[in-house]
Amino acid sequence: MIIFDMECEYGHVFEGWFATAEDCDGQLQGGLLTCPVCGTVRVARVPSTFGIVSQAGERAEREPAPSKEVAGALLARKMAEFMRQNFDNVGSDFAKEALKIHYGAAEPRNIRGTSTAEEEKMLDSEGVTYMKVPVPRDDSDA
Repeated sequence: MIIFDMECEYGHVFEGWFATAEDCDGQLQGGLLTCPVCGTVRVARVPSTFGIVSQAGERAEREPAPSKEVAGALLARKMAEFMRQNFDNVGSDFAKEALKIHYGAAEPRNIRGTSTAEEEKMLDSEGVTYMKVPVPRDDSDA
């Protein structure tokens, strides 16, 4: 078993365990490796800090991994951006559109928007599957 240091495009460093160096290279080229912090597949093998010596014999140090809060904020930002790009914003008509899709009156598609507690109870009683995801508003949501 060979252990390589890996780093994603956002600077998250983690270890990868492989049977051979060729196995590592094949998984990298095939886009099979993902960052455990942010999920990106843009990952590269980087030199290990183990045994790397800088000036005057001091061991080279990497910046520590981000805290759970920072990693969570980065993930939330990526998820919000994904939703903005891949879900139709139906605004306050979310419950109406979800019902139309549920009963086949509208084409199935990814939608996002807002709903009241009463509307959510109604969606639950009708058997509509939905997920509440708190995301910060931006100018494109207006």
